[in-house]
Amino acid sequence: MTNSESSGQIQKSVIRETTNEALRHAKTLIRTARFGALAANEADTGHPLASRVAVATDLDGTPVILTSALSGHSAAILQNPSCSLLLGEPGKGDPLAHPRISLFCKAVRIERTSDIHERLRSRYLARHPKAELYIDFGDFCFFRLEMLRASLNGGFGKAYELGSEDLLTEVVDLEAWAAMESSAIEHMNSDHGDAVKLYAEVLCKAQSASWRLACLDPEGLDLVAGDKVERLFFLSRLERSEELRPTLVDLAKQARSA
Repeated sequence: MTNSESSGQIQKSVIRETTNEALRHAKTLIRTARFGALAANEADTGHPLASRVAVATDLDGTPVILTSALSGHSAAILQNPSCSLLLGEPGKGDPLAHPRISLFCKAVRIERTSDIHERLRSRYLARHPKAELYIDFGDFCFFRLEMLRASLNGGFGKAYELGSEDLLTEVVDLEAWAAMESSAIEHMNSDHGDAVKLYAEVLCKAQSASWRLACLDPEGLDLVAGDKVERLFFLSRLERSEELRPTLVDLAKQARSA
């Protein structure tokens, strides 16, 4: 057996076969991330540059960052859009025992005049409300970090290689979802705060807190309370935005019966 054949067998033994549980784990890490480490090549030197960035997601699960033109990582991804994003927060004990995901991405700058800008602005502020202080400054802009593939480490001995099709949520009626999301969230938080609290504390088994609904998409919803974030997945992906209301009603009934 040659060295290359031997190393190939070792590599295959390290990567596990992709499961539905692994896919759900990967999407949860992406959807619940508040921040991450962005890796890019420095514009002037080409040297690797790592920066901490605040993160939100678009409707389809694509990570979104807001950056200033004055920052080194903005110049880096404008010159070379190939970058990586590491997500996953360490907890108590060994930081390497906690799950994380490395996303291999292409950074796409979003123009302020584009239709997508308002959607990203709304979803970003839902996750980072304090960003309202600077989000409209002229030197700030959004980037969608379009995922090409990913490396998921779910803990020791739990390594998976995933493609973009494993990570993205299909949104059939994107315009309808975008038009409906803000009003639906405002309605739920204003008139059905009790249901939102049940989503978090009963269905997600989260600690008691002032939970609010932050974002909606065809696969689920994001709940936030200060620095806490919870992801609640629907039983199946919704095909149309009209399916959202009865789904939320059913979830509230399920939580109350539990």
